[in-house]
Amino acid sequence: MSKIRVLVTDDSAFMRKVISDILSSDPAIEVIDRARNGLECIEKCKQLSPDVLTLDIEMPVMNGLEALEKLMADCPVPVVMLSSLTREGAEATIQALELGAFDFIAKPSGPISLDIHKVADRLIERVKAAAAAKGRMRRTLRPNRPAAPDPAPVQQTPAPAAAPLRAVQPVPTVLSRLPSSGKARLVVLGTSTGGPKALQNVLTAIPADFPAAIAIVQHMPAGFTKSLAQRLDSLCRIRVKEVMDGEWLEPGTAYIAPGGYHFEVHQANGKLQAHLHQQEPRGGHRPSVDVLFESASRLTNVDKWAIIMTGMGNDGTKGLKQMKELGPVTSIVEDESSCVVFGMPRAAIQAGVADHVAPLEKIPELLCKLLH
Repeated sequence: MSKIRVLVTDDSAFMRKVISDILSSDPAIEVIDRARNGLECIEKCKQLSPDVLTLDIEMPVMNGLEALEKLMADCPVPVVMLSSLTREGAEATIQALELGAFDFIAKPSGPISLDIHKVADRLIERVKAAAAAKGRMRRTLRPNRPAAPDPAPVQQTPAPAAAPLRAVQPVPTVLSRLPSSGKARLVVLGTSTGGPKALQNVLTAIPADFPAAIAIVQHMPAGFTKSLAQRLDSLCRIRVKEVMDGEWLEPGTAYIAPGGYHFEVHQANGKLQAHLHQQEPRGGHRPSVDVLFESASRLTNVDKWAIIMTGMGNDGTKGLKQMKELGPVTSIVEDESSCVVFGMPRAAIQAGVADHVAPLEKIPELLCKLLH
């Protein structure tokens, strides 16, 4: 089997050497060249056609964001960003994910991280996942593709055929006029790799009068989820925020778990309340989708909907199983055609806990219909 051909881009000679050594230590990866800035990266991409490239954000001549935008327009290639753990670095990372970066790795200690070896395993994992998703990313980034078929329940029809990842139109339904059941309403949503862009597509299409709280776990390290929430809040008609421990969950607001904390939803006096804690990671994740979903399974007198979108692994499937065992819940799982990584949705479908499978641009409309 051919090796994964990687181009490493960083303005620091030390970082280029260390990142190359980390990646080359895996027998499935070959570092084919290195670039010192974004302009050189673009030139070498055109010459060498790498399978994956790693890209620093802060570089002279042409920074990582400028290079990424040009690459996505001219010759899309899976990109793993390397980001600094600063507010500016987090904001730039969220912008990079919007522009089409596959995923990112946070440098442990700034632009020149002498302890980059701490994230070596994660870097290798992301590069391998990016290579595996190469064809899928090109399909989802391709413009002017035919419209997707309407989503259908899993039990009745197979998942829809390949569908495009297009700009989502706002859902026109006026949901505030729906008759109230007297119950609290909660949507729980889990996603990972590819999630920030998927969340933008879904949440920007949700109407301002959405009559349920939305609790979200997006796999991200501490320091990045606040920037993600702020960016989404600036784009959406509903409110989007990083959740705080003990706050009440209100309809028409999306709450994102902070990196490094598990997010649970509890009940008090008939209202929904956020509870954050730092117990051991679940399946390597903190926050964990399973932890959120399992907490939702214990809620009584609450109407519930669960969504699983793009991401590696199987986080969320165990929690969704428990939700279905302990009470009624309707689930939506993202279709393979629009996923950056089909791992988490595939696990839910194979476990038989997906009520509906829908491409990304159909999820907001389907969710609003289900709330009727």
